[in-house]
Amino acid sequence: MKEIFKNKKVLLIILMAVVLGGLMGWWIKPSSDHQDEEFHQHELSEDGQIWTCSMHPQIRLSEPGSCPICGMDLIPASSKRSAADANPMIHEMTPQAVAMANIHTSRVTGVSPEGELFLTGKVKADERQLASVTAKFPGRIEKLFVNFTGQVVRTGERLATIYSPELVTTQKELLEAASTKETYPQLYTAAREKLRLWKLNENQIDEIEKTGKVRDQFDVLSDKSGIVTQRNIAVGDYVNTGSILFDVVDLSRVWIMIDAYETDLPFVKIGDEVSFTAAGIPSQTFTARVTYIDPVINPGTRAASVRAEANNRSGELRPEMFINARVKTTLRKGQSSLAIPRTALLWSGKRSIVYVKVQDSEFPAFEMREITIGSRMGEMYLVEAGLEAGEEIVTNGVFSIDAAAQLSGNYSMLMRPKTKTMEVPQSFRQQITALADAYFKIKDGLVADDTKATKSALSQLDLALGKVSMDGLKGKTHDHWMALKQQLAEAAKMMQGEETLVGLRQHFSMLSENMLEVTESFGLEKDKVFKDFCPMAFDNQGAFWLSETEEILNPYFGEAMLSCGEVKKTYLKGQKVFEEGEPAKQVAGGHNH
Repeated sequence: MKEIFKNKKVLLIILMAVVLGGLMGWWIKPSSDHQDEEFHQHELSEDGQIWTCSMHPQIRLSEPGSCPICGMDLIPASSKRSAADANPMIHEMTPQAVAMANIHTSRVTGVSPEGELFLTGKVKADERQLASVTAKFPGRIEKLFVNFTGQVVRTGERLATIYSPELVTTQKELLEAASTKETYPQLYTAAREKLRLWKLNENQIDEIEKTGKVRDQFDVLSDKSGIVTQRNIAVGDYVNTGSILFDVVDLSRVWIMIDAYETDLPFVKIGDEVSFTAAGIPSQTFTARVTYIDPVINPGTRAASVRAEANNRSGELRPEMFINARVKTTLRKGQSSLAIPRTALLWSGKRSIVYVKVQDSEFPAFEMREITIGSRMGEMYLVEAGLEAGEEIVTNGVFSIDAAAQLSGNYSMLMRPKTKTMEVPQSFRQQITALADAYFKIKDGLVADDTKATKSALSQLDLALGKVSMDGLKGKTHDHWMALKQQLAEAAKMMQGEETLVGLRQHFSMLSENMLEVTESFGLEKDKVFKDFCPMAFDNQGAFWLSETEEILNPYFGEAMLSCGEVKKTYLKGQKVFEEGEPAKQVAGGHNH
């Protein structure tokens, strides 16, 4: 045995065999790490639990941990398909995130036809009550009886005394002319008239002529009662004829100058009563009457001045006081009566955005919707288009939702999808609405399985199509309408050539596709229309149609399967339609097993 180990060659062979056997055993037997990994993967596949972030629902990881965006602890997520998966305009949040953001919602409701408009403004002096006391003849100021601005004066009260050499000369001319008035009556008359032009009254002129004494000083009398707002002279000043000595204003009536924005102007008219309060006069309410509305908008403030007149016999209202005014308003005929709180709106340029709560969703979800707003009534804004009565909108925390949508890569106020709806004149929308009315009659004919009614309605569609004027359509809008018009005409022509309901329904699908494109591209003058879908039409290929009612009435099957189908989309009057497609999502990093 010792001889064997002494043989180096034999020892080397034994060692190599041991090493080779060990390597082969390790290669054949799976490692414990791989066994653990396979076992862990098996556990995940059976559990199927997904973990997400309460603030960033797009984060979906296969194990608990921290959110890679905000660092919050992940929470279990539902495996069900969410509303946000089907509509990129919808942002989904967890109940915890809603509570943290202090999100409140309220229903869209109508407003009373009578309301109040809250405006701000200032007290101004009535320009018609302003007067300037001027020098009627040249001279030097000898005395002042009004020494400061703000002094109250009455009509006929002395304001100053003027020494006038020119007036002395004119008096002497009168006395000389009076001695020869029988011979030269024209000179006498001219001398008296000269004194009248210098505003001496008849009694003063008669007194000069009667006494024969020449006066070298005359008093300046106030032509108006009021308050002296400006004193332009001092004792010893020399003034010329027409020089302004004092400015006097009567404040027994004042103007209330109110700033009304463009959206407020439709609610204000001449004759409206205004109630207002002044900051310097607490617990007292004044009234005024609108007498003038400025026809020009101030380009700097985007507001027009509304002038109301108020009595101020007590003198409490002082010029330049700030006031808060309330104007009673009445909705005009045809004006929207839906209103939402100011806090529900987000503005971005010309866009007005609200978040509408998605009903019947597993997690709280909110749809970003662009709406058209009208005038402001206090803390409420009228809604011209884009919302319906009864819909639930976010009134507190709207910015938090929008910020969360931005962080998650969803559409938001700053990242909107491309708008499909084109700007067209209202007259054009009215004409294509008449076209849609004819289309609805065709649809109703197919719903009733009535070939004759369908063919008759096709004739009405042809007439309506021919009456659509392209005035005001330019560029891409014009080209798009021309292409749609041709396709509509071709579909109607093919339907006219059919005599069976099967053939009519086949081409009605093409007509419907084009009418849906017209609706999405230009909009209709209807409060609400619906995009419906039947999955079983044409051997389960499916087909769409446009409906004016929410109830499903299938034109592809008629009485055979009248209620087959579902509403895929609702088009509201004035609401823009956006191009299909999702925004770029933020990709969250994670650990994969």
